[in-house]
Amino acid sequence: MIGNKIIVPPIKSQGIKTKLVPWIKSILPQKTGRWIEPFMGTGVVAFNTDFKEAYLSDINPHIINFYNAIKNKDITPHLVRFFLEKEGNILKNRGEEHYKFIRDRFNKYFDSLDFLFLSRAGFNGMIRFNKKGCWNIPFCKKINRFNKSYITKIVNQVSRVSNRITSNWIFECTDFREIIKKASKNDIIYCDPPYHGRYVDYYNGWSDDDENDLFELLSITKAKFILSAWHHNNYRSNSMIEKYWNIFNIITKEHYYHSGGRIENRNSIVEALVYNFELNFSKPVEKSLFLGVGSMSKISL
Repeated sequence: MIGNKIIVPPIKSQGIKTKLVPWIKSILPQKTGRWIEPFMGTGVVAFNTDFKEAYLSDINPHIINFYNAIKNKDITPHLVRFFLEKEGNILKNRGEEHYKFIRDRFNKYFDSLDFLFLSRAGFNGMIRFNKKGCWNIPFCKKINRFNKSYITKIVNQVSRVSNRITSNWIFECTDFREIIKKASKNDIIYCDPPYHGRYVDYYNGWSDDDENDLFELLSITKAKFILSAWHHNNYRSNSMIEKYWNIFNIITKEHYYHSGGRIENRNSIVEALVYNFELNFSKPVEKSLFLGVGSMSKISL
């Protein structure tokens, strides 16, 4: 965060934690080691911490390649502006035809700038890949998507992220099991895995075995951890909370995701933060409901 302003990453996706960053940060223990994320996603939480060392991983290689390109200065704010102005002008003239051209080019060469273009020109800011590992989000139908102000917004996001990344930040495409095993007692692990029973695609599928493996690893790690999960919505509860996570400390907060294609399908959800340490009550914790250990009661926020 810059002051109270959240650093928003240039890559968008469903389930991004932008609005939950202050809540997550409000419970962070004192930092002495590395910030570790086995499920980096957009990286919004990591970019809003002030850790000098970070170990960030995701099973989606395109996310890792993109941020490594920024780290290595292969992608710069200037290059992003030039690229989006060029491709945005063509998009304005050719519309969906050009979007499909970029999509096909990306699916062949996997260029990181094409990945950025697709993530910002696709429907509803979603990231999704089919079983062949190819991008398959449809066009957002806005042919003037990359107007001057929108490009400037993205360029500024790239600039802020670039300033945040240091040589001590590692981006790696590795299974979460291997990342968690490398954590030491001084590290803080933040896990934001695919939500069980909810959003899945080729890169972020999530099984019962995955949930069990994550639980087993976090149960024995010497590091402090924070796990993001969904607790319940108006229709059902997350069975994994009762099955695994309620042996740890849990706080919850109502949140609203804009990930549905239709307004009537966009519903609130009660988010949970699961953690294995004692909170420091000398600093304010953003409004939450503390469930403590072993609680799975229904909540009304």
